[in-house]
Amino acid sequence: MSSTALRRTALDALHRSLGATMTDFAGWDMPLRYGSERDEHLAVRNRAGLFDLSHMGEITVTGPQAAALLDYALVGNIGGVKAGRARYTMICRADGGILDDLIVYRLAETEYMIVANASNAQVVLDALTERADGFDAAVRDDRDAYALIAVQGPESPGILKSLTDADLDGLKYYAGLPGTVAGVPALIARTGYTGEDGFELFVQPEHAVALWQALTEAGQGVGLVPCGLSCRDTLRLEAGMPLYGNELSTSLTPFDAGLGRVVKFDKEGDFVGRAALAEAAERAASEPPRVLVGLVAEGRRVPRAGYAVVAGGAVIGEVTSGAPSPTLGRPIAMAYVDAAHSAPGTPGVGVDIRGSHEPYEVVALPFYKRQK
Repeated sequence: MSSTALRRTALDALHRSLGATMTDFAGWDMPLRYGSERDEHLAVRNRAGLFDLSHMGEITVTGPQAAALLDYALVGNIGGVKAGRARYTMICRADGGILDDLIVYRLAETEYMIVANASNAQVVLDALTERADGFDAAVRDDRDAYALIAVQGPESPGILKSLTDADLDGLKYYAGLPGTVAGVPALIARTGYTGEDGFELFVQPEHAVALWQALTEAGQGVGLVPCGLSCRDTLRLEAGMPLYGNELSTSLTPFDAGLGRVVKFDKEGDFVGRAALAEAAERAASEPPRVLVGLVAEGRRVPRAGYAVVAGGAVIGEVTSGAPSPTLGRPIAMAYVDAAHSAPGTPGVGVDIRGSHEPYEVVALPFYKRQK
């Protein structure tokens, strides 16, 4: 039996030199943590953290009909995105099931970059290539063309400003602009997955080490630390952000996930999944299926994905993500629960943790929202 070798990012040797605990994530050898997950998490909330996200899947779509192709292939109104801006959207199957959630950057009039989750990059690439048939547009696999470094947290604008003359003040949330950071050409994007202000820097892989080192040096005085995937998960959980494979899957439509707003029925022309999603929208309006809610523990036991949510002796839902929350100081979870038990403060809700029904409070998402 030959096992496929894990892919390594351009920063692999650097992570190991920093003593990172590495893990297999979607076929990539990625840093899970460098030291304490809690310390890394709190650094991002209060100061700044540095992430290697080079496992994400970049796909470029170019050509006169690039916008038309993406309007057909994805559920969002991509043709309406201005150059230099980005949009959160989804790619669905014909039956409305979510194949992946994506960020699409419009780099120029006829050029887009789609960023897919590492675990779904090939699926998204295949679907876009198939859906491009008949459009005057080209779909290109650019996964090897980029390294992706993120700096997140309240100190991140100051750190980046010291290394670039790009107009960061004018760079809005969900926008991107080309610039130079520490002498390295980069696409500077202001997006993120932590609930904090921050930036993603798309660069050529051969420039990744120099950029990481420059950011590390620039952030030394303000408490910047390298951060692994483990704290990225607890940060996005506190911010109520969905993770594909946990809150999102092919068995759910965007409406099931409470993200129906990303589906734009008012755009021109047909798009993959339109009919099925229109039905899902009607169902959600008349008799909502299970609703995604937040749960906060009254005790100390941590819920995990797959654990049953219970009330009155009956199973009313399932945990999709759970972890100790360093910010709240208590275990938290996201869960799909029956609509009748989804209102914040609903009494008598618990999680079945190895046969014991632990009490949990139902709360609105997100658990954490940064002060602007």
